[in-house]
Amino acid sequence: MKRSILLGIFLLNLLMGTSQEVKKNMSIKDFLSIPNISNIQSSPDGNSLLYTLTESDWIANKQISHIWQVNRNGKDAKQLTFGPLNESEPLWSPDGKWISFLANGKDDTFKQIYIMPSDGGESKRLTNHTTSVSKPSWSPDSQKLYFIANDPLTENEKKLKNAKIDVFPFEENYKQKHLWEIDLESNEKKITSGNYSILTYSLSNDGNRIAIHKAPNPLLDSFFKSEIWLINTDGSNEIQLTENTVSEITNNRLFKTGARISPNHKSVLFTAAVNHEFEDYYNNKLFLMASNGSPNIDLLTKDFPYEVSAAEWSLDGHTIFFIANMGSQSQLWQYDTSSKKIVQLTNGKHSIGQWTYNPKQDEHFFTIKTMENPGDIFLFKKGKLKQITHHHDALKEKFNLPKQEVISWKGEDGVTVEGMIYYPHNYNPETPYPLVVQTHGGPRASEKYGMSLRYTTYVPVLTGKEYVVFQPNYRGSTGYGDDFLRGMVGGYYNQSHLDVLAGVEFLIEKGIADPERMIKMGWSAGGHMTNKLITYTDLFKAASSGAGAVNWVSMYSQSNVRINRNPWFGGSPWQKDAPIEVYWNHSPLKDISNVKTPTLVIVGEKDPVVPMPQSVELFRALQSNNVPTHLYIAPREAHRWMELQHRLYKINIELEWFSKYALEKPYDWEYVD
Repeated sequence: MKRSILLGIFLLNLLMGTSQEVKKNMSIKDFLSIPNISNIQSSPDGNSLLYTLTESDWIANKQISHIWQVNRNGKDAKQLTFGPLNESEPLWSPDGKWISFLANGKDDTFKQIYIMPSDGGESKRLTNHTTSVSKPSWSPDSQKLYFIANDPLTENEKKLKNAKIDVFPFEENYKQKHLWEIDLESNEKKITSGNYSILTYSLSNDGNRIAIHKAPNPLLDSFFKSEIWLINTDGSNEIQLTENTVSEITNNRLFKTGARISPNHKSVLFTAAVNHEFEDYYNNKLFLMASNGSPNIDLLTKDFPYEVSAAEWSLDGHTIFFIANMGSQSQLWQYDTSSKKIVQLTNGKHSIGQWTYNPKQDEHFFTIKTMENPGDIFLFKKGKLKQITHHHDALKEKFNLPKQEVISWKGEDGVTVEGMIYYPHNYNPETPYPLVVQTHGGPRASEKYGMSLRYTTYVPVLTGKEYVVFQPNYRGSTGYGDDFLRGMVGGYYNQSHLDVLAGVEFLIEKGIADPERMIKMGWSAGGHMTNKLITYTDLFKAASSGAGAVNWVSMYSQSNVRINRNPWFGGSPWQKDAPIEVYWNHSPLKDISNVKTPTLVIVGEKDPVVPMPQSVELFRALQSNNVPTHLYIAPREAHRWMELQHRLYKINIELEWFSKYALEKPYDWEYVD
């Protein structure tokens, strides 16, 4: 009788559609296939949004972005572009008649601007430029677009190329980037020219003036030498607003981003990673200066403890809105130009990702990242949030997702340190778990609330395999005040590695981490930290060093960016009386003979940021000392790997390594045909 009742209930549930789908642990493919939203753009009337949705195409072995449109009420989401090619940077024309975007069409040698009617119809290529175009923007009258493009090859360079005479001068074979305009009839005109590069730009609201970031060349290190200028839209009437040597005392470089002309055209806001005396290596701050070339620059966020990442003017110019990195979260804030008051507008256990502001409608649109949603679009207006897109809603219904928590502990010197911890969905507090310690890149960054889609961390995959994941925001992280950030000044590993170890010891004491099953991994600066920790402690049973530096002396010349090394180590290794001892003493290679931890070494063949020779040095040193190790090199890949199969391989090889040396059990590889 009892059996018949149970069978009846089961059949009734099936008929009524109330049976619940059983949640599953997230596979590697599941994780690498989660779509990503970016490039949010509000229509002029605020009734519709454009955005790009990037999805994984396993047959093409890459991620492909297409443009989508959705009503502001969240209804009628539709895909506008299709095919095997990427489209990006969608924009509405100010009159709402056109949608522009970038694409590399089947007949295009380089990326070009395309436009399509906003009410439907086929797209057409607008530019036919001889080099790739980037950073398009519409003029206020909707009659033309601006864009940045590299200068083309000279006739002599073309002859040499055609003759396959391709010897080139290192870091001298670049082409400068300049600003162009094009009208709707495809008539192009070059606005700037000369031996310098335009990195980015922003138009005034009347379209008469342009704020440009001008650098000596397009090389990455020259970004720190850029200046803000104002020019007319025809390139005339140039005014230089900033100088890198703004302080004769400190003679420091002032790295500036995000210049925006005020609605009344009298001021320009920008952000820079300096303090009130323009000394470098501080959290990014918000500055304001006159547009007439006056040397006075006002620091608006002098006592603000967090990092300013992006800022925009309100329509009347009385308010500046900005996103602040607050360590474990990022939120929307505002600065009142009259009262000089700073007010936090959003709150919650989340982080804000992509952000755009529509000043005419006074509406903010941004992605919100939580552990259950890696970034759908939300509308924020008058203190209220409303979800617009729903591309990620099914994740929490389909998968066993980790539980996320912010924890804090005391560093070795007593300073409070914070970090993120992720528990398996069925976590039992009575049982210690194998621990994966992941240190973030940057190192000027921080781990925050939300599911990260980085293939270098893949947290939901790890927690699905019963690991606890720990991400410490060690000394040198942003969002915790200038003193915390500057903990690396004078020596990269002053306290940073000790912060990580103190956090690990805290988790062991709490009974969360099993000290016999601990793993260390990281990418870029996270790889630097892995390299240091394996020379400092034998706590970890396995490690993975991804694109990590091991020798700071050789790294200085090999990398395409050097600017942060000077404050870390007190100067360059090439100057007179160079601080070579500081460089060497903070190089993990110096203490490599201490290493006992089996360590994987992983790097991209074409990585310009942490070049392959750093990983070769580490691998050969470990191999020489009979430490279990392998070096895996991904062909064609730079610092960020793009091919899906390479990402899949990286995760598989790490999970196999961790399983062998930390869990002491076999691992079954996951394949995708």
